[in-house]
Amino acid sequence: MACAGASASGQVFKAKPLSSSDQATELWPSPQPLWQAAPEAVAAGLCADAVSGGPQLSGPWRLLLLGDGSPTRHLQSLTGQPVQVEVIAMRADQQVASEAPLEVEELEPPLVRRQVWLRCGPLTLAWAESWWNQEQAEQHLQARNQPIWTSLTANRAELYREVDGLARVQAPSLEEGFGIPGPYWSRHYRFFRGGRELTVIREVFSPLLERWLGPAEHKTP
Repeated sequence: MACAGASASGQVFKAKPLSSSDQATELWPSPQPLWQAAPEAVAAGLCADAVSGGPQLSGPWRLLLLGDGSPTRHLQSLTGQPVQVEVIAMRADQQVASEAPLEVEELEPPLVRRQVWLRCGPLTLAWAESWWNQEQAEQHLQARNQPIWTSLTANRAELYREVDGLARVQAPSLEEGFGIPGPYWSRHYRFFRGGRELTVIREVFSPLLERWLGPAEHKTP
Protein backbone atom coordinates (compact mmCIF):
# COMPACT_ATOMS: atom_id res chain seq x y z
CA MET A 1 0.00 0.00 0.00
CA ALA A 2 1.55 3.26 -1.03
CA CYS A 3 1.74 6.24 1.26
CA ALA A 4 2.51 9.84 0.45
CA GLY A 5 3.56 12.20 3.22
CA ALA A 6 4.78 15.75 3.63
CA SER A 7 7.61 17.02 5.78
CA ALA A 8 7.46 20.19 7.84
CA SER A 9 8.96 22.04 4.86
CA GLY A 10 6.16 20.84 2.59
CA GLN A 11 8.32 18.49 0.53
CA VAL A 12 6.45 15.34 -0.47
CA PHE A 13 7.94 11.88 0.06
CA LYS A 14 6.60 8.64 -1.37
CA ALA A 15 6.63 5.43 0.66
CA LYS A 16 7.58 2.22 -1.09
CA PRO A 17 4.66 -0.26 -1.27
CA LEU A 18 5.13 -3.34 0.88
CA SER A 19 5.27 -6.52 -1.19
CA SER A 20 4.39 -9.99 0.03
CA SER A 21 8.09 -10.65 0.64
CA ASP A 22 8.23 -7.55 2.86
CA GLN A 23 5.54 -9.16 5.01
CA ALA A 24 7.56 -12.30 5.72
CA THR A 25 7.64 -13.80 9.19
CA GLU A 26 11.05 -12.41 10.13
CA LEU A 27 11.12 -9.81 12.88
CA TRP A 28 12.80 -6.52 12.03
CA PRO A 29 15.59 -5.12 14.24
CA SER A 30 14.27 -2.72 16.86
CA PRO A 31 14.86 0.97 16.13
CA GLN A 32 18.09 2.54 17.36
CA PRO A 33 17.53 5.19 20.07
CA LEU A 34 19.32 8.47 19.32
CA TRP A 35 18.09 10.25 22.45
CA GLN A 36 16.07 9.11 25.46
CA ALA A 37 14.29 11.15 28.10
CA ALA A 38 15.23 10.69 31.72
CA PRO A 39 12.87 8.26 33.51
CA GLU A 40 12.11 10.93 36.13
CA ALA A 41 10.95 13.35 33.41
CA VAL A 42 8.73 10.72 31.78
CA ALA A 43 7.18 9.82 35.15
CA ALA A 44 6.34 13.50 35.65
CA GLY A 45 4.77 13.73 32.19
CA LEU A 46 7.62 15.83 30.82
CA CYS A 47 9.87 15.47 27.80
CA ALA A 48 13.04 16.70 29.53
CA ASP A 49 14.14 17.89 32.95
CA ALA A 50 15.98 21.01 33.99
CA VAL A 51 19.23 19.10 34.55
CA SER A 52 19.63 16.95 31.43
CA GLY A 53 17.74 19.24 29.06
CA GLY A 54 16.60 17.93 25.69
CA PRO A 55 13.98 18.74 23.04
CA GLN A 56 10.81 20.50 24.13
CA LEU A 57 7.63 18.86 22.88
CA SER A 58 4.61 20.94 21.95
CA GLY A 59 1.43 20.40 23.95
CA PRO A 60 -0.46 18.21 21.44
CA TRP A 61 2.55 15.93 20.92
CA ARG A 62 3.13 15.72 24.67
CA LEU A 63 -0.45 14.52 25.10
CA LEU A 64 -0.01 11.92 22.36
CA LEU A 65 3.32 10.58 23.62
CA LEU A 66 3.06 10.94 27.40
CA GLY A 67 -0.70 10.65 27.94
CA ASP A 68 -2.40 7.37 28.82
CA GLY A 69 -4.94 7.44 25.99
CA SER A 70 -5.27 4.84 23.25
CA PRO A 71 -3.10 5.77 20.22
CA THR A 72 -5.44 3.97 17.82
CA ARG A 73 -8.36 6.06 19.06
CA HIS A 74 -6.25 9.21 18.76
CA LEU A 75 -5.31 8.37 15.17
CA GLN A 76 -8.91 7.61 14.25
CA SER A 77 -10.13 10.85 15.85
CA LEU A 78 -7.48 12.92 14.08
CA THR A 79 -7.98 11.48 10.60
CA GLY A 80 -11.64 10.52 10.73
CA GLN A 81 -10.76 7.08 9.37
CA PRO A 82 -10.57 3.68 11.09
CA VAL A 83 -7.15 2.34 12.00
CA GLN A 84 -6.00 -0.65 9.99
CA VAL A 85 -3.39 -2.95 11.51
CA GLU A 86 -0.93 -4.65 9.17
CA VAL A 87 1.05 -7.35 10.94
CA ILE A 88 4.69 -7.45 9.83
CA ALA A 89 5.69 -10.41 11.98
CA MET A 90 4.76 -12.22 15.17
CA ARG A 91 7.05 -14.91 16.47
CA ALA A 92 9.14 -16.17 19.39
CA ASP A 93 11.77 -13.73 20.68
CA GLN A 94 14.30 -15.97 22.38
CA GLN A 95 17.10 -13.40 22.65
CA VAL A 96 15.82 -9.93 23.50
CA ALA A 97 17.94 -7.27 21.79
CA SER A 98 19.72 -4.54 23.72
CA GLU A 99 17.46 -1.93 22.04
CA ALA A 100 14.40 -3.44 23.75
CA PRO A 101 12.93 -1.56 26.72
CA LEU A 102 14.34 -2.69 30.08
CA GLU A 103 10.81 -3.49 31.23
CA VAL A 104 10.73 -6.47 28.84
CA GLU A 105 12.95 -8.30 31.34
CA GLU A 106 10.03 -8.28 33.79
CA LEU A 107 7.88 -10.45 31.49
CA GLU A 108 7.84 -14.16 32.15
CA PRO A 109 9.44 -16.19 29.31
CA PRO A 110 9.00 -17.65 26.78
CA LEU A 111 8.39 -14.39 24.94
CA VAL A 112 6.63 -13.50 21.70
CA ARG A 113 7.23 -10.26 19.80
CA ARG A 114 4.72 -8.70 17.39
CA GLN A 115 5.44 -5.87 14.93
CA VAL A 116 2.78 -3.91 13.02
CA TRP A 117 2.08 -0.86 10.90
CA LEU A 118 -0.88 1.36 11.81
CA ARG A 119 -2.60 2.95 8.83
CA CYS A 120 -5.54 5.28 8.36
CA GLY A 121 -6.71 4.96 4.77
CA PRO A 122 -3.62 5.39 2.55
CA LEU A 123 -1.56 7.01 5.32
CA THR A 124 1.00 5.08 7.36
CA LEU A 125 0.99 6.94 10.68
CA ALA A 126 2.66 4.65 13.22
CA TRP A 127 4.73 1.51 13.71
CA ALA A 128 4.62 -0.60 16.86
CA GLU A 129 6.20 -3.64 18.43
CA SER A 130 5.09 -5.46 21.55
CA TRP A 131 6.51 -8.19 23.77
CA TRP A 132 4.30 -10.80 25.43
CA ASN A 133 4.50 -13.92 27.48
CA GLN A 134 3.59 -16.66 24.99
CA GLU A 135 0.53 -17.83 26.91
CA GLN A 136 -0.77 -14.26 27.27
CA ALA A 137 -0.22 -13.66 23.55
CA GLU A 138 -2.23 -16.74 22.62
CA GLN A 139 -5.02 -15.57 24.92
CA HIS A 140 -5.19 -11.91 23.90
CA LEU A 141 -3.99 -11.79 20.27
CA GLN A 142 -6.25 -14.31 18.61
CA ALA A 143 -7.42 -11.63 16.16
CA ARG A 144 -3.95 -10.77 14.91
CA ASN A 145 -5.00 -7.78 12.77
CA GLN A 146 -6.98 -6.13 15.55
CA PRO A 147 -5.56 -3.21 17.58
CA ILE A 148 -4.19 -4.37 20.94
CA TRP A 149 -6.41 -1.94 22.87
CA THR A 150 -9.49 -3.48 21.21
CA SER A 151 -8.33 -7.01 22.00
CA LEU A 152 -7.59 -6.29 25.65
CA THR A 153 -10.84 -4.40 26.31
CA ALA A 154 -13.18 -6.74 24.42
CA ASN A 155 -14.97 -7.69 27.65
CA ARG A 156 -14.67 -4.21 29.17
CA ALA A 157 -11.83 -5.45 31.34
CA GLU A 158 -10.05 -2.74 33.31
CA LEU A 159 -6.51 -1.91 32.19
CA TYR A 160 -3.79 0.35 33.51
CA ARG A 161 -1.25 1.92 31.13
CA GLU A 162 2.08 3.17 32.48
CA VAL A 163 4.29 5.18 30.12
CA ASP A 164 7.92 4.27 30.87
CA GLY A 165 10.02 5.83 28.11
CA LEU A 166 10.26 8.54 25.49
CA ALA A 167 12.88 8.61 22.73
CA ARG A 168 13.96 9.76 19.31
CA VAL A 169 14.73 6.73 17.14
CA GLN A 170 15.98 5.88 13.67
CA ALA A 171 15.75 2.79 11.46
CA PRO A 172 15.95 2.24 7.67
CA SER A 173 12.77 0.15 7.76
CA LEU A 174 10.86 3.03 9.37
CA GLU A 175 12.08 5.54 6.78
CA GLU A 176 11.04 3.18 4.00
CA GLY A 177 7.63 2.52 5.53
CA PHE A 178 6.79 6.11 6.49
CA GLY A 179 8.28 7.61 3.33
CA ILE A 180 9.63 10.49 5.43
CA PRO A 181 13.19 10.75 6.79
CA GLY A 182 13.68 10.40 10.55
CA PRO A 183 14.46 10.59 13.33
CA TYR A 184 11.05 9.76 14.79
CA TRP A 185 9.34 10.24 18.12
CA SER A 186 8.81 7.02 20.04
CA ARG A 187 7.46 5.93 23.39
CA HIS A 188 7.11 2.65 25.26
CA TYR A 189 4.70 1.63 27.98
CA ARG A 190 3.26 -1.33 29.85
CA PHE A 191 -0.28 -2.59 30.28
CA PHE A 192 -1.25 -3.97 33.68
CA ARG A 193 -4.34 -5.91 34.71
CA GLY A 194 -4.96 -6.75 38.34
CA GLY A 195 -1.45 -5.56 39.17
CA ARG A 196 0.09 -8.01 36.69
CA GLU A 197 2.17 -6.87 33.73
CA LEU A 198 0.59 -8.03 30.46
CA THR A 199 2.79 -6.58 27.74
CA VAL A 200 5.44 -4.00 26.87
CA ILE A 201 4.66 -1.89 23.79
CA ARG A 202 6.87 0.47 21.80
CA GLU A 203 5.26 2.89 19.34
CA VAL A 204 6.94 5.08 16.72
CA PHE A 205 4.98 7.91 15.10
CA SER A 206 5.27 9.39 11.63
CA PRO A 207 6.14 13.10 11.28
CA LEU A 208 3.09 13.24 9.01
CA LEU A 209 1.03 13.67 12.18
CA GLU A 210 2.24 17.29 12.24
CA ARG A 211 -0.50 17.85 9.66
CA TRP A 212 -3.04 17.59 12.53
CA LEU A 213 -0.95 18.22 15.66
CA GLY A 214 1.33 20.98 14.43
CA PRO A 215 5.13 20.94 14.86
CA ALA A 216 6.34 18.38 17.39
CA GLU A 217 8.98 20.59 18.96
CA HIS A 218 9.04 24.14 20.25
CA LYS A 219 11.62 26.08 18.26
CA THR A 220 13.89 28.28 20.36
CA PRO A 221 14.85 31.66 18.83
